[in-house]
Amino acid sequence: MASSSTSSAAAAALLGRQLKQMQSDKDIPGISCGLVNDNNIFEWEVMLMINDDCKYYGGGNFRAYLAFPPTYPLMPPKLTFQSPVPFHPNIYPTGELCISILHPPEEDKYGYEAASERWSPVQSPETILLSVISLFEDPNDESPANVEAARMLREDREGKNKDFRRRCRKCVRESLGED
Repeated sequence: MASSSTSSAAAAALLGRQLKQMQSDKDIPGISCGLVNDNNIFEWEVMLMINDDCKYYGGGNFRAYLAFPPTYPLMPPKLTFQSPVPFHPNIYPTGELCISILHPPEEDKYGYEAASERWSPVQSPETILLSVISLFEDPNDESPANVEAARMLREDREGKNKDFRRRCRKCVRESLGED
């Protein structure tokens, strides 16, 4: 049991350093981090402020929780958006984010993802959150968590339907407290 408490203490120390670095780094645009509870370094609250130039989600401020396991950095954290949950192909309606780099470092039993695309201990909260922001810029409709959003995005890209754009703008307004 000593080894699991040792790894948990090491994870806590690493997360403390990473949080402090992110809070003091002025070169990370659109990301704000803090603890959900000051007594728990394993649960972070993050705010992702999407650049106004982003086609679908521009101007949105989306709040999420980043929950780290005691085995971090060997295993990935889980990111869950809080209400209002963005209408996005890679975000389940429950708010849980589906992105390859947060999948455990093992072979994909469905053969969709290469092991190199999945979690690796070289990832950090900063690289995770920058990847999430890039997903707002370029949603992945090939492996959707939200099938309806993926279908609507494809239709929007084909010029058939503007419902996806309307749903995204609505969630942006909600994220700003306007709806």
